[in-house]
Amino acid sequence: MTADNKFHFNTRAIHAGQKPDSKTGAVNTPIYTSTTYQQDSPGKHRGFEYSRTGNPTRENLEKNLASLENGTHARTFASGMASINTVLNLLQSGDHVVAGNDIYGGTHRLFTRVFTQYDLTFSFIDTTNLKKVEDAFKSETRLLWVETPTNPLLRINDIESLAEIAHLNDALCVVDNTFATPYLQRPLDMNADIVSHSLTKYLGGHSDVIGGALITNSEKLDKKLGFYQNSVGATPGPQECYLVLRGIKTLPLRMERHCENARKLSRWLQEHPQVSKVYYPGLKNHPGHKLAEKQMDDFGGMLSFELKAAKETTGKMCTATQIFTLAESLGGVESLIEQPAMMTHASVPRDKRLAAGLKDGLVRVSTGVEHIDDLKNDLQQAIDKAITD
Repeated sequence: MTADNKFHFNTRAIHAGQKPDSKTGAVNTPIYTSTTYQQDSPGKHRGFEYSRTGNPTRENLEKNLASLENGTHARTFASGMASINTVLNLLQSGDHVVAGNDIYGGTHRLFTRVFTQYDLTFSFIDTTNLKKVEDAFKSETRLLWVETPTNPLLRINDIESLAEIAHLNDALCVVDNTFATPYLQRPLDMNADIVSHSLTKYLGGHSDVIGGALITNSEKLDKKLGFYQNSVGATPGPQECYLVLRGIKTLPLRMERHCENARKLSRWLQEHPQVSKVYYPGLKNHPGHKLAEKQMDDFGGMLSFELKAAKETTGKMCTATQIFTLAESLGGVESLIEQPAMMTHASVPRDKRLAAGLKDGLVRVSTGVEHIDDLKNDLQQAIDKAITD
């Protein structure tokens, strides 16, 4: 852990990896746009030589992220998908990956349509069932990919138990912590090897930056990740790093409101006469509620639900909202709504989606920080309009 970890999370979100600029006293991390750096002699530099390899603004962000995840090393990337791609670069032809059958559609697409051509194989299973996970492992399995809460069905996976299964089989356990953020959940503390983030979401928090990150406690893994980060070059620019650092400063405040609004909205939807099912780990009838209580500090700002009406009505409802914006992505201060089967998970074959429980009419909501009464009223008028049309 870094020395910063003696402070509380809220303090580290603002200060970890950052100090006032030694030359000017600037409180905020400067945006270093230089691509190259003067060397004292050939091959001897002052910590930076070329901005694809390392950049002062990016370094501050990486130190901050490592501290928040209780890690020792962090690497940042141009997108969340670039970070996931880098994890897969650790594997070799013939290796096998076990992954959840309820993961982000972009991750599923990367696995099945990009890396299968390099002779990697994948098994997609219900990772909430530890027996199924154990049975899915083969002698050539080298990676267990976990989301928790999952996207979009909000299933909760037992990180510690899954990490144990992976390690007993000489495999890595990687946890995508995007939905929870380090404010609510820290997988490295539960023996995960690598934590993955889409910085685009809650960590950036304002829908104005694309980025990804990988955090670990292993120096050996970090060196490998750093090699691919530099060699492939899918690194974020200094402006993007600055924006994420700015967003992280308010992460604790935003997450408290995201969680509060999602909790209230899920309870309201659960009692709604037109809603057949609500997926939110904060609800006591959620199958992963007890586990979420154990490994999370709160239940997050994401929820999904299904209407009793046909999927066509669901689409009408999603286009009738006035505050909720019909859009992909999540984790910003504004509330978003989408239909995963037609949007974020459209690349997943329909038969596989349905087998995993992802129905055509499922609605996913990223609950923003607006007033809860306005959010309820907006969904109500949208449901009413969709049903009467």
